[in-house]
Amino acid sequence: MCLVEVEGCDMNKRASMGDTPLGWAAGNGRDGVVELLLGRHDIDPDKPGEDGRTPLLWAAQNGHEGAVKMLLGRDDVNPNELDRYEQTPLWYAIFNGHEGVVKMLLGRNDVNPNEPDRYEQTPLWYAAFKGREGVVKALLGRDDVNPNHPNKYGETPLWWAARKGHEGVVKTLLERDDVNPNKPDEDGKTPLLWAACNGHESVVRLLLGRGDTDPNMLDSQGRTPLLFATENGHAGVISLLQPPISATHSPA
Repeated sequence: MCLVEVEGCDMNKRASMGDTPLGWAAGNGRDGVVELLLGRHDIDPDKPGEDGRTPLLWAAQNGHEGAVKMLLGRDDVNPNELDRYEQTPLWYAIFNGHEGVVKMLLGRNDVNPNEPDRYEQTPLWYAAFKGREGVVKALLGRDDVNPNHPNKYGETPLWWAARKGHEGVVKTLLERDDVNPNKPDEDGKTPLLWAACNGHESVVRLLLGRGDTDPNMLDSQGRTPLLFATENGHAGVISLLQPPISATHSPA
């Protein structure tokens, strides 16, 4: 007889590694065991391990959609439960690129898509940082997502996507009128400045394509995007940022 089916066994007790049987089964994709455990009247489906990670968080982190679906089917599972790092199941699914799990979580109205971690980094921030275009689109499909939420250093989702050259993510973000293309970090550096600094020509072109992007914004030390592009020898970016000759020289 399977121990899962034996009455009197404490199925909520943490093992030596710190996880409950359900947490272990969910994290390892053992859907059959998850189903058996959830069928017990004495199971706590939301009991976290020693690091604060619940069975749902483990399943989301490792991309086990079957376990995620079963756990989300329970009324006593909190899909926004934080671990000790203040990160949610949605955060882990995004960080590890499990787009199917992300969409399952975002399909629930009670999942908070703006829950930040200890550094004020939201799920959208991480999706943009990692260049996960499909996830960014799924998050922006929710009406309650704040696309301009910065982390504790003032860095927005667009700021990081531009800095890392994630063209698809930048394009997706800039299609929204409520995304601020000029929002700087705590040092005054804008998304355009970082794209220019790193030579991401296509990203610079996208940013300049927005009529409200200021190409002359100075950072805290009075430096412009053009200066950074020049110092780093990014000829293509320089040509995009330099004003036309006719605008700087009157005809003889």
